[in-house]
This record gives sequence, C-alpha cells and structure tokens, in this order.
Amino acid sequence: MMTVKIIADSACDLSTEDYQTYGIEMVPLTVQLNQEEYQDGITISPKKIYDAMRDGASPKTAQVSPQAFKDIFEKHAAAGNPVIYLAFSSALSGTYQGAKLMEQEVKEDYPDFELHVLDTKCASLGYGLVVLHAAELAQSGASAEEILQAAQHDYKHMEHIFTVDDLEYLYRGGRVSKTAAFVGTLLKVKPLLHMEDGKLIPLEKIRGSKKVFKRMIEIMEERGANLENQRIAISHGDALETAEHIAQMIREKWDVKEIKIGMVGAVIGAHAGPGTIALFFLND
Repeated sequence: MMTVKIIADSACDLSTEDYQTYGIEMVPLTVQLNQEEYQDGITISPKKIYDAMRDGASPKTAQVSPQAFKDIFEKHAAAGNPVIYLAFSSALSGTYQGAKLMEQEVKEDYPDFELHVLDTKCASLGYGLVVLHAAELAQSGASAEEILQAAQHDYKHMEHIFTVDDLEYLYRGGRVSKTAAFVGTLLKVKPLLHMEDGKLIPLEKIRGSKKVFKRMIEIMEERGANLENQRIAISHGDALETAEHIAQMIREKWDVKEIKIGMVGAVIGAHAGPGTIALFFLND
C-alpha cells in the first residue's frame, strides 16, 4: 500500500524541520515587500516582515498560483501516490479554490488519481496542528480514509484564540470587518479574537496585555476538551518571550503533553502584524 502524501501550504506556520521530519510537502504563498516577491517560508523569514512592518512597510500577500498546484498534483498522479492537501482557510485566501480547480483538471487526465483537497478553515499553527496529526498518521501507514476522518475532526474542533498589537493591520488587509472595529488603541485596549467557520471574529476587548493573556487561558479552560492529552500550540509575531510566558501559564494549570511554539509566518504575519499572540487547542 502506498503511503499517503500530505501537502500543506505555508500558512500552517510549521518549521522547515517539521516538514522534513514528517514528510510534509509545503507549497508557499507569496509575500510582496517593497516591490519584491518572496516565497513564504522559503525565500523570506517572518522576522524580516515584522521588522519591515515596524518600520512602516505594508507587505502584501498572494495565494498559491493554481499552476503550482497543477504541477504538484500531476507529479503525484504520475507517480501513483495518494494525496491529501489540507488547505489554509478559504475565508482568508483563494488558495483552496485554486487547488479545487486544479483537482478537477488533473483528475480528468488521471481518473484513478486519489486526491483529496480539504478546506481546514484554520490558520497558522491551528492549521499546523491539523497537518502534523495527519502527517503522523500517514507515516504510521494509516489509510487516506483514516487520515481524512482525523483531520476533519481536528479542524472542526480547533480553537484559535488570539490577540494583535494593532488591529489596523487586519483592517488594512480586509481580514476583519470594519463594523467590528475596536476603537481603543489609545486606551491600551487589547482585542481578543477567534475563528468562526474560517473567519476572524472579534470576541472581546480587554484593558492591558496581562489581562488579555489571563483571559486567553480562561477561554482555554472554558472551551478546551481533555487538554492534558493534547498537543497545544502558541504562535507569535516575533514575541517569543510572551509566547513562553503563556506556555508557562498553561503548564501551571495543566500537565499538557506538548506545547509547540512557533513564529507566525510571513503571510499571516503580513496581515496580523508584530506582537500577535495566538493560542490553539481542541474543544469538545
């Protein structure tokens, strides 16, 4: 039986080491900075994006080109590999739609090709956790059916609880609706957001960073299921100390199996901005 090949795009914010260890094929989105184009996670580091944003730059992003998917899918179709592509939320990028179009085209030429293209409705390490679990199952020889079931369970139950330093970035990129505008940057009000059906939704506003992190842990307690047996993730916009502080707060409360900390990649970082802190776990 052929091992199922897991494909993800760069918005999952996993590390190069993760891709190699778990045999994940990563397809990069594009980041545009100062008239230059870069491949997320390959030719640009997130740090470069955050430093540029702190200096007033407004980076832009572009979805994976459908042609890139066509080439990858055809390569695997010709080799006879079963493929599962877990995609970045379709509410935040056209990448999933592009892959769906190419799935149809490639299947016309290769009718026996087993290819599944799924919209995880997740982002950053919330999406990364879904991908990691799928890749672990694939490596252990699980069937496509088993992996699909696990992935669908994971992404339907994945919580994304996050805060940004400045909501302006998300508005500029059209990623959060202006109607939900949180006035209050001047009052040191920190927005707390979550994801609902793949969209970014403001949840509450809280005065001061310390309180916002405490509230994130409270929400984790309210919504989390069986937290001790989970791999929890925290991603940050070049704010490692804060991420480690939150990991410590979690460990003081629960004996969790693993906490994965990573930087928010260049594509999502270009919209969320420096200082973003996001917490990911499964709900019930």
